Amino acid sequence: MKTFQELNIEADVLDALAKMGFETTTPIQAQAIPTALEGKDLIGQAQTGTGKTTAFGVPMIQKIDPKNKDVQGIVIAPTRELAIQVAEELNRIGHNKGVQTVPIYGGQDITRQIKALKRRPQLIAATPGRLLDHIRRRTIKLQNIETVVLDEADEMLNMGFIEDIEAILAEMPQQHQTLLFSATMPKRIQLLAEKFMNQPEIVRVKSKQLTVDHIDQFYYDVKENQKFDVLCRSLDIESPELAIIFGRTKKRVDEVVEGLMKRGYSAEGIHGDIPQVKREKVIKRFKDQATDILVATDVAARGLDISGVTHVYNFDLPQDPESYVHRIGRTGRAGEKGSAYTFVTPREMDHLKTIEKLTKRQIEKQSFPTYKDVMEGLQEGAIEELKQTVWAHEGDNYREAAKRLLSEEDAVDVVASAIKLLAKEPSQTPVHLTAVEPLRGKRVKGGQQNNRGGRGNQNRRGGGGGRRNDRDGRRHRNNQKQDGGNRRNNNNRKKNQ
Repeated sequence: MKTFQELNIEADVLDALAKMGFETTTPIQAQAIPTALEGKDLIGQAQTGTGKTTAFGVPMIQKIDPKNKDVQGIVIAPTRELAIQVAEELNRIGHNKGVQTVPIYGGQDITRQIKALKRRPQLIAATPGRLLDHIRRRTIKLQNIETVVLDEADEMLNMGFIEDIEAILAEMPQQHQTLLFSATMPKRIQLLAEKFMNQPEIVRVKSKQLTVDHIDQFYYDVKENQKFDVLCRSLDIESPELAIIFGRTKKRVDEVVEGLMKRGYSAEGIHGDIPQVKREKVIKRFKDQATDILVATDVAARGLDISGVTHVYNFDLPQDPESYVHRIGRTGRAGEKGSAYTFVTPREMDHLKTIEKLTKRQIEKQSFPTYKDVMEGLQEGAIEELKQTVWAHEGDNYREAAKRLLSEEDAVDVVASAIKLLAKEPSQTPVHLTAVEPLRGKRVKGGQQNNRGGRGNQNRRGGGGGRRNDRDGRRHRNNQKQDGGNRRNNNNRKKNQ
């Protein structure tokens, strides 16, 4: 393990990293930063949560001339949330040096973005469709670009952005550095690298260093109509500080949020149909822990980097094993422990086995909690709370009231009533969710998805009920066309994604 001081990083950037609390590097940072600082093209293969933004952000910002107010670097990301978070981190890293990064994404008023671009930022973090739109409007000029970063390239392939990426790269000046980061390397991404990169060095983070090693993984073998009650009981027993629940479709997300709220939980949801302003507010409330539970689709949650998430629940199993790794990577951050619970219906056991092959780890079966288990857990928690209050002498001012009560009532009855009040018996309000079909089987190769060069799985993604999720993904992309968006007519290409 190296420190950042060992990597030939300039003082302004080092000081910014120290203020961010970064002292030692992650494996991808230790390998990627020196290579990128030499100006070489680089392919970094690493999962979400391994410190990729800093791995490409440090060399990007070190190369920036702060006196030059032209755009000198661009990060292309698959979703608006990731573009925003990349911009936030780059602004922190570049603060001392005076380097400004602006996020550019669909779903936001394009005139507002044009005003931000007129303030002459040196870096841009953008989603592909809106970036291409600005390039064609000439509101973003590329002649002084020195570094281009493709972040989560495999996800951009899955979302149907690969042709947009190719169009953007074709517009770049001949002399520039390209850094590509991807959790997996499907054939189409390899071909992209061969076409647009100059003898790239490849940096891989070994699987034993992935974030999943910090995460305790369990699964529940449940029927579809049992899922919601099992979820509520698990939440009651586990008492997560912050939890993210993944649903396969936007309708599923909406129904789970509504059901949780009926039963008294603090929950909100995000998916591709929710307006961007509202999504940002929901995410901020979750980050600030004003909301305990976030329910999301894969598309909406991609790129979320929220500290303190203790639990992830896969309410619906994802079609792609890689998506499982991305999902559970929302917890277990920065070496902290996390827990992931996956709901598997009997017909989906083959998909679970495929995930185990990818992660090289057996996922432990968990007996789902009964109502009796929940009540016992709540009672034990209430007893512990009472003990802590006694030991801290917090009840001293209530002793006379207690003596008076005990002179009138049986002591055991009094304590039992106190436990009942503290235990807050869980609501059993009936909640009925629309059934989602189990995933259909798909051929796999070596434990990973056989995506035939990155395209073969796109018209099956999500199987059965997952077709709604595909529409959710399309709506998310369509949001990036509005407000003057002028993406090329690629409807035929995206019809089955």
